[in-house]
Amino acid sequence: MDIPSSVTTTQAAAVPETWLTAYQLLFLVGKATAGDSVLIHAGASGVGIAATQIAVRHGLRVFGTCSENKIKGCRGRGMLDAFDYRAEGGFAPSLLSATGGRGVDVILDCVGAAHAEQSGKVLAQDGRWVLYGLMGGAKLPAGSTLLASLLSKRASLLTSTLRSRDVAYKAELTRQFAQNELPHFASGEYKVVTDSTFPLEQAQEAHERVESNLTEGKVVIRVRS
Repeated sequence: MDIPSSVTTTQAAAVPETWLTAYQLLFLVGKATAGDSVLIHAGASGVGIAATQIAVRHGLRVFGTCSENKIKGCRGRGMLDAFDYRAEGGFAPSLLSATGGRGVDVILDCVGAAHAEQSGKVLAQDGRWVLYGLMGGAKLPAGSTLLASLLSKRASLLTSTLRSRDVAYKAELTRQFAQNELPHFASGEYKVVTDSTFPLEQAQEAHERVESNLTEGKVVIRVRS
């Protein structure tokens, strides 16, 4: 893909996997359409920020989860609301209240087990739950009734990882993204959010920054000055 003139090389480094993943999850896997509601877990992550902007431009109603100190940023990027996943009682009651009890049509989930029970509660009838990571674990608690909940809602549990896709799939995804979304970087409608940049010799510090859970957007490692 060509780099739009309004995007720096540092920002460009934060685009390919992050924004392509977000586009793929929303439309190729989650089959989101205008008017749908979507819950984005880790809303201040690189994929979360990209998915928010793409979803808003395509007419989706966007909600997210994040830590309390990141809620303002998530709202500022177009979410109708964002919820602290560590709040007492969890995020499900607040999200159900915000959607009039209906829940959301699509969930983008990189967390997994830690949010699973509440995600099941907020998924709407015939909803699509797209699992693309397991940052919060893979094992559900004993006695979980999650599968029964999904069955009663006729919900779809979908999974996806971009890295393992074949070259033809990635090429078609890149073509679609370049055609449909890339122009909106040049216009300024899409903004690449980078949290911090480190030289290659500070790669360890970059990883520690990611692991701190304090980031908003991508951490970029500069190979050459």
